[in-house]
Amino acid sequence: MIQRIQTVYLLLATLLTGSLFFTTMADMATMEEFYQLTWQGIFKVGADAKDLVVSSLALSILTVAVTTLSFVTIFLFKKRIIQIRLCGLNLGFLPGLSGMIYYMGKTGAQNLNAADLSFNWPLVFPLIAMVLVFLALRAIGKDEALVRSMDRIR
Repeated sequence: MIQRIQTVYLLLATLLTGSLFFTTMADMATMEEFYQLTWQGIFKVGADAKDLVVSSLALSILTVAVTTLSFVTIFLFKKRIIQIRLCGLNLGFLPGLSGMIYYMGKTGAQNLNAADLSFNWPLVFPLIAMVLVFLALRAIGKDEALVRSMDRIR
């Protein structure tokens, strides 16, 4: 059953949220310095290295949790009820992840007195992943309904 359509949806959601580990989510600039928001926090970008300015444990935990939850849900195809519950939990975490990225960008820009704040395209990845997880949830529900209807016929 791993070749079902919900596996494709969950795999795409995993790839989208997993790509947040490799991209910058927001750029901030003051008159003298340039900062980037990543999944670990806000980094000051210099000519030679990146220095961590503001650490974000909540953003890190939420990013890891959402990616791991989407990936683990794929392999629970024999336990559809647990799979449905984990998809529902993930649907709660994904808007929180988008909100956390926005919050970290806004408060980080205020705390660093950044004159320019621009969010990058990875900000919408959790929202797209939320749609994909919802589609996977519907497909898992259809499979469960089909299995239950077959039990009634026997």
